[in-house]
Amino acid sequence: MGWPQPKMPKTFFRDASTFRPIAVGYGSCIATDRITVDGAKVGYLYRETPDSPSDSGWRFFAGDESDEYVENPGNFELYDVNTIANYDPLIASCLEASPGSAFLRVDGKFVREKSERPDN
Repeated sequence: MGWPQPKMPKTFFRDASTFRPIAVGYGSCIATDRITVDGAKVGYLYRETPDSPSDSGWRFFAGDESDEYVENPGNFELYDVNTIANYDPLIASCLEASPGSAFLRVDGKFVREKSERPDN
């Protein structure tokens, strides 16, 4: 029987000491390591019904993650929305959208998806 492997520490693309207040007060979110570790821009974001009072409901992806990548919970972390806004300030243009909203990056801006995700 194999023992669980220790979780490897992540090396983040941005230094948190350089963060500015871009999207303060939104709460927590989930983002993939493609954004925070690899430095990819947000390519897809959606908002679902929050899981807790501190959860914003926002979920951020680079948009090029494979199914296998997404199925690995080790490729995700919980962050403050302001952290992801410091990686990609353009997300601030979407943060007031209601649960069930989804956006794709198209030609350098976010465009609301026509068929939005169901509000879970």
